[in-house]
Amino acid sequence: MKISLTLNGAPRELDSAPLVRLLDALRGPLGLTGTKEGCGEGECGSCTVLLDGDPVNACLVPIGQCEGRAITTVEGLGEMAHLSPLQRCFIDEGGAQCGICTPGMLISAEALLRRVPDPDEPTIREALAGNLCRCTGYQRIVESVRRAAELLREGAAR
Repeated sequence: MKISLTLNGAPRELDSAPLVRLLDALRGPLGLTGTKEGCGEGECGSCTVLLDGDPVNACLVPIGQCEGRAITTVEGLGEMAHLSPLQRCFIDEGGAQCGICTPGMLISAEALLRRVPDPDEPTIREALAGNLCRCTGYQRIVESVRRAAELLREGAAR
């Protein structure tokens, strides 16, 4: 089956069986390995991507459901030479640890900041609740999101 979608802002097509997991299509034929597989059961959030702007677990979404839809992966947030403010804050504030949960955390935080430009700590924690991290107590991740929100608001004020 030929599937047409928008991936990180660019139109893409791929031939795939409709029940192949979005996660496998991203990491395989689409060549985007930033999205990680943690549990494969929708419990850990490592594979979170945006589907039409909403965070979803890519391990639970069949690629056939993505026909005509927009997907944003962690690669769509920024590039090595031009990181997004959120990505930069995860590095600067110590929110990125081993890297398994980081792509999903970034995508969930991106979805939050698009909806709520000035989130308080409970709001940030709630938005990240579906993403499990085994390395930290989450405080540095929350601080990273809070700092990115500040930078984004400052940039919007200019």
